[in-house]
Amino acid sequence: MAEGIIVKKLWDKGYDLNKTIESFTVGNDPILDKQLVKYDCIASIAHAKMLGKINLLSKDEVNELVHELNNIIDLDKTGEFNITQEQEDCHTAIEMFLTSKLGDIGKKIHTARSRNDQVLTALRLYYIDHIAIVEQSINRLTTSISNMSNKYGKIQFPGYTHMQKAMPSSFELWCNSFSDSMMDNLILLKTATKLVDQSPLGTAAGYGVPLNIDRKFTAEELQFSRVQENPIYTQYSRGKFEITILHILSQIMLDLNKIASDLILFSMPEFGYVKLPDEFCTGSSIMPQKKNPDVPELVRGKTGRVSGNLIALLMLMKGQPLAYNKDNQEDKEPLFDSADTVINSLRAFADMMPHVKAKRQNMYQAAKQGFSTATDLADYLVGKNIPFRDAHEIVGLAVRLGIETHRDLSELTLTELQQFSGEIDDEVFNILTLEGSVAARSHIGGTAPNTVKKAIENAKKHSAAT
Repeated sequence: MAEGIIVKKLWDKGYDLNKTIESFTVGNDPILDKQLVKYDCIASIAHAKMLGKINLLSKDEVNELVHELNNIIDLDKTGEFNITQEQEDCHTAIEMFLTSKLGDIGKKIHTARSRNDQVLTALRLYYIDHIAIVEQSINRLTTSISNMSNKYGKIQFPGYTHMQKAMPSSFELWCNSFSDSMMDNLILLKTATKLVDQSPLGTAAGYGVPLNIDRKFTAEELQFSRVQENPIYTQYSRGKFEITILHILSQIMLDLNKIASDLILFSMPEFGYVKLPDEFCTGSSIMPQKKNPDVPELVRGKTGRVSGNLIALLMLMKGQPLAYNKDNQEDKEPLFDSADTVINSLRAFADMMPHVKAKRQNMYQAAKQGFSTATDLADYLVGKNIPFRDAHEIVGLAVRLGIETHRDLSELTLTELQQFSGEIDDEVFNILTLEGSVAARSHIGGTAPNTVKKAIENAKKHSAAT
């Protein structure tokens, strides 16, 4: 950044703030606003061109401003553009740089705008870019999960409810439950993009400007799909849009949290369903045998962090009157932090998942335990015209016998089963096996391999369409 820049605040009234109060009011903006420098310059370029279009700037003035704004973008890329505490934010730092380079021309850049619509524009450009990065990260993760599913998917796998074995399932179904959740997250993100894809530039402090500005021109220059019209609502939509984005980011983290929790449990020796890759785990500082599931545990912890940011933002906006309030300065840190956290978490999982190994035999043996085909037996009896409630009772008696004799339902003899219902015949053993149970659910959303394969194909088509 150019040396010898005289710092004069954009709101300067000829007096100095108390230094303690100045530090308090500025907060972390000089650090946080580093993420907005590029976007503020892009918006300022569009604004300068518009001022030229309505003859408030000459062609040469526009060209000089555009040149120096691009210079700032280049300096920012290399870490050479700094924002000082005295400058408060990126807007002041950029304007002071332009003024140091161009003199009075630099002072003209703020014509027909306020820091209110200036920061709104920069934030929305930031949101659009970072939502796209989150989408890319989700797509990379779903590809990783899909590859793992293709590699291990046909393994029979216990399905759980209440952390108890419930019904036979498949590892493929488990994998793709997370892929489907991420597909829905993509839909939510597209909704968020549509929401923020509105140009606030030109609303100034919430009441427009007494100049014949061309808001449609700046919107088109910045590739916004439309102009956000009501200037008062534009100002207080800051917060509403941020809460929407943070809510979606929280949903993504909650889905990652479920994957993380399952992987932590399933990698325990007591389960032994999966082996986490060594290169994604640390060891204990005292116990030589330990391998810790760091990535899943950190993601679980960061889920609380992002959810906490959402709650913080909800509380920030509660009780505010219309238009801009200084409170809103506090929205940047939770949102920037959450965006970075989500992107890094998605990337960590996308890197790790291709190296997770499924232990086929352990999964298969676990699926055979816990009388997981009991519901299949009940449905079999329903097919024999026995009311479900009666069938439920019959199966309960059969399970009791299995518990008492330490045998699974498939290990009971036909004679033993027939003592509970004469409708049972030897065909019952086809549905009491894991393979038979999984294959029997061939309806939409069922566990049958062909059904799961079709569901995966449909999900991909749906994702592509949205």
